[in-house]
Amino acid sequence: MMCYHVERWQKKKVGAIMAEMEKDTAATKKEAPRLVMVTGMSGGGKTQACRFMEDLGYFCVDNLPPVFIPKFVELCSHAGGHVEKVVLVVDTRSREFFDTFVTVLEDMDKLDLSYEILFMDATDEAIIRRYKETRRRHPMAPSSRISDGIARERSRLAPVRSKATYIIDSSDLKKVDLRDKIYRLFGSSEGDRMSVNVLSFGFKYGMPLDADMVLDVRFLPNPFYIDSMRHKSGAVPEVSAYIAKWPVTIDFERHLDSLLDFLLPQYIKEGKSQLVIAVGCTGGMHRSVYIAKHIYDLAKAKGYQTKLEHRDLMKNEVHEHISEEA
Repeated sequence: MMCYHVERWQKKKVGAIMAEMEKDTAATKKEAPRLVMVTGMSGGGKTQACRFMEDLGYFCVDNLPPVFIPKFVELCSHAGGHVEKVVLVVDTRSREFFDTFVTVLEDMDKLDLSYEILFMDATDEAIIRRYKETRRRHPMAPSSRISDGIARERSRLAPVRSKATYIIDSSDLKKVDLRDKIYRLFGSSEGDRMSVNVLSFGFKYGMPLDADMVLDVRFLPNPFYIDSMRHKSGAVPEVSAYIAKWPVTIDFERHLDSLLDFLLPQYIKEGKSQLVIAVGCTGGMHRSVYIAKHIYDLAKAKGYQTKLEHRDLMKNEVHEHISEEA
């Protein structure tokens, strides 16, 4: 009896939403965000795929009952461009609600609403292995064998799979391979490259905990001991010229440039979406600020999304500083 009432309510709700959306279809088509619905087999890699799509800037909503999809799309369309890319995860966890998924998709097709479906799949053997490793219960077989749940789920998902825009079999994919597939399908371009955050700091204030790479530049000549430069930051031309003129600085920058030319593409290949390079000197005011700016300029010139931050600069007695970021 409960299932009957749920099904009747679903059909009534979908009909009402569709009728409401028909009044403003033209505006919806014009302003609608890119909508990707991620579905597929439990254990097929939906969660990991969504994490990579979040890295690409998609707004992700997990386990949304299909009956609410049309209204959600309408709300996004009227968000004034603030929501440009959306991922909706729809799977069998919705239980009775999931049965309306195909109906909702067909109704959206009638309204000519744009969407894409990513279906994450895997072999029975791979799914069973993953469930054994995590020791979780299969949603379609909470009290029976995992293989029984897989069979039920494949049958239930067959109509959705037939409508999929993309199908990814994750059985033998490493995370980096899945990421590359997701980026190729849903990435936009240069904006999705790895971002580089360059951070200067002072060792006496502690090392940054989120750094991927730490450079200690306390071996460089220290302007702190020059009275005219003591209270000026490493971004001030007088101070930066002083640090840059020494042979040790010239040699260091040459080796550093070669190192970064090699490392940055390797980090991209490894799958990093964000790299934090921390540069430290004693107080975080002179040498670290200068070298951090050098790295920032290098990365920016090579087309990386780059941000520069001086964590500890203002913890010192600073009388003069020049903001470096454009």
